[in-house]
Amino acid sequence: MSFSTPTLRLTLAQYRTMVGHCYDGLPDEACGVLLGPMLPSGEPTGTVSEARPCRNADASAVTYTVHPKDLLAAMRAAEARGEEIVGVWHSHTHTDAYPSVTDVRQAADPAWLYVIVSLRDAAPVLRAYRIRDGQISEVAVALDR
Repeated sequence: MSFSTPTLRLTLAQYRTMVGHCYDGLPDEACGVLLGPMLPSGEPTGTVSEARPCRNADASAVTYTVHPKDLLAAMRAAEARGEEIVGVWHSHTHTDAYPSVTDVRQAADPAWLYVIVSLRDAAPVLRAYRIRDGQISEVAVALDR
């Protein structure tokens, strides 16, 4: 199967929601899901209709699990709009915005976009990836106003 690599398109408001939620989660990792349209091939278009903050069920500074009730609510919200969950984001509180071994192992869906917000430095760093069969490839991120 051939996969395309879309550009992740976020609005400034979505970016602020994601980064703000990551700071609010300190000292633990924060997480959320991205909702948007999928192509007939089952690949995300890259457009995000909603960046939806979720609770970290792990309540941990080194791991995250999207709370099952929040995941179910997101799935229902996406379905009501004819969309799907197209990705997930979480924070790295003290490391780079690059997938950890745990992130790679837990990558749930090869079609999803995986976004990491690093809070290690004075300014947050947001980067996006595709993770397929243990292979990591970076995805371009564009901020739309």
